[in-house]
This record gives sequence, structure tokens and C-alpha cells, in this order.
Amino acid sequence: MTLWRSALVGILILGLGVPGAAIAAGKGKPAAAKGKPVVLLSTSMGDIKVELYPDKAPITVKNFLDYVNAGYYDGTIFHRVISDFMIQGGGLTADMQEKSEGQKAPIKNESGNGLKNGVGTIAMARTSEPDSAISQFFINVKDNASLNKETSADKVGYAVFGKVVAGMDVVKKIEKVKIAANGPHKYVPVDPVTIKSAKVVSSSR
Repeated sequence: MTLWRSALVGILILGLGVPGAAIAAGKGKPAAAKGKPVVLLSTSMGDIKVELYPDKAPITVKNFLDYVNAGYYDGTIFHRVISDFMIQGGGLTADMQEKSEGQKAPIKNESGNGLKNGVGTIAMARTSEPDSAISQFFINVKDNASLNKETSADKVGYAVFGKVVAGMDVVKKIEKVKIAANGPHKYVPVDPVTIKSAKVVSSSR
């Protein structure tokens, strides 16, 4: 099972893992831990805040923040939405073209950092090559144990580097949008879900 980051290849989902409990803290709204970077993804369907874990995934967090600070994600879309699995974005534009300008070299896969692909976590998408993640990411909408290094089919898994701390309701709305095939791409929202902007709103730096 592979979450492709390329616009040129499709994917085949062979198993979606076992549903799990939603992230909860306080009254069901997890609070950001003090001192960790938080990024605000302003989408066409509402705002999503993600807290990042540079202590657990330093390479991945730096890569993500570099794209955020460069404005790369602005105008990209959530191009792959699978209900009861995940929503994926950060690499294609509304016309379903890969946003090649501004892309950097692939990064090392940090899937062995101990973080699990649980509800509300954010992880890097990649090809079948372990160290192939570039800019695309996905947000898990259920506990996807089949994406963790220890329990994945390829024994590589997908690197989690943060979690949603506000706006999970927006993630769930995106998860439920109407989808259709678009050329070689499956699970594409009929009405584009655009990341209007991505910016750091708090940081320990």
C-alpha cells in the first residue's frame, strides 16, 4: 500500500487498518504543547491547525516548514480524499497539475520515530521508495495501523510529524466531500478543496 506523492501515478489501497478513537484532550479539542511549532492551514472549507514535532521528526518538520515559509502550499489542493482513511494534499494545483516549481529534493523517511498514524495525525506521502517524500502530506481520519512502520506491508511505513490541534471538524468535512475520478487520479473532490495559505502561527524558535 503506497500513498503516492507524484501526480503521475495512481495508487491501490489494499487495506485500511482498524478504526480507532478520535484524538481527545480536555473537551475533545487537543491543546498544542508549549514550544512546538504550529502551522495554520487556511482552506476553502475552513482552518486547520497542526502542531509539529521537531524532536521526533526533525528532518520532516524542517522540510514541511521550509515549504510553508516559502508559500509553496498556497494554492495547492487536497487532491485525494478517501472516507474513513485520510485526506491528502500539498502537491497539486486545482487543474490537477503537479506543482513542480519550488519542489525540493526528497527527504529521509522518519517513520521509525515512534509516532503512530492515529486519528488527526499528519504524515508525509511518498512513492514505493522509502525515502521519496517531497511536499505532499496526508491527515489520518482514523487510526491507520497499516501505515505504521512496524505493521505496514512493506515494513517501512509513513512518517508522522505532527497532529491536528484545531479544525478536526474541517478535516471531517473535507473527508465527506463528493469525489470522482479525474484522469489517472481517483478520489478527487468534485469541487476543489484549496489550501489558500499555510503559515506558522507559533514556534519555539
